Amino acid sequence: MALTENCRTYQTPKDSGCAQSCSSDVVELNVGGQVYYTRHATLTSVPNSLLGKLFSSKKDISNDLAQDIKGRYFIDRDGFLFRYVLDYLRDKNVVLPDYFPEKGRLKREAEFFQLPELVKILTPDDYIHGDFDEASQGSDQRLFPASYLDARDRRYGFITVGYKSSCAFGRETDPKARGIPKIFICGRVGLAKEVFGDTLNDSRDPDRPAERYTSQFYLKFRHLERAFDMLAESGFHIVACNSSLTTSPHNRHNDDRYWSNNTEYVFYLQDAHAWQSPSGYLVDPT
Repeated sequence: MALTENCRTYQTPKDSGCAQSCSSDVVELNVGGQVYYTRHATLTSVPNSLLGKLFSSKKDISNDLAQDIKGRYFIDRDGFLFRYVLDYLRDKNVVLPDYFPEKGRLKREAEFFQLPELVKILTPDDYIHGDFDEASQGSDQRLFPASYLDARDRRYGFITVGYKSSCAFGRETDPKARGIPKIFICGRVGLAKEVFGDTLNDSRDPDRPAERYTSQFYLKFRHLERAFDMLAESGFHIVACNSSLTTSPHNRHNDDRYWSNNTEYVFYLQDAHAWQSPSGYLVDPT
């Protein structure tokens, strides 16, 4: 079964050869630009799945899968969501983060990789509504499994949204004098990707693991309100903000000065296992 519509072809040099084969226990994959290392047995743990068929020892996968410049098998699918597909192949179960915003897209990936049991896990009939859905108007009616109610599975932490723009006083009518604003995201990689999904540009720090922190991500859109909506829908609350306006000392004698505006908004998602004491401090009952 060829992935002609979902694989990007790359002609490797004749002397480079293939970097791996089905007989190798460890397989290196490039899924939508994200690199994964996994065992061959994991990929074939569901024999009737797409990956099980492609990586079957009875099949020469070099005819069906393209390779990137380093010889890794390339699959043109969502690289971020593929980690949940691998989790399912390893454990035959999947534990999603709290307030997971991309359940529908993950279900589509499960259908593509021909994993019917994972599709069943992600179907709305097996899910319950979160309390916040009833209070939100115009929401997309997100659904969450009962396991989300287990406080040990909940995610929490800080995300800092940085907004950087520039302007030139004295030239307000000149569009060229206005800089293009950017929205930067700082925080734990996994938490940021869960909130912003494919609207997050991680090209400046692409290989950082989900449990590490970064200050190099930025959003593909330029509207702060949209970022705030996504954070609010994921259960975050703003706890602090700071703003500064600066200009170069070399321009202080000029009428037309270029100014840089830097604003940071700090958001926090509280651990559901903690409760707030009357004094305002968060306390972990355990």
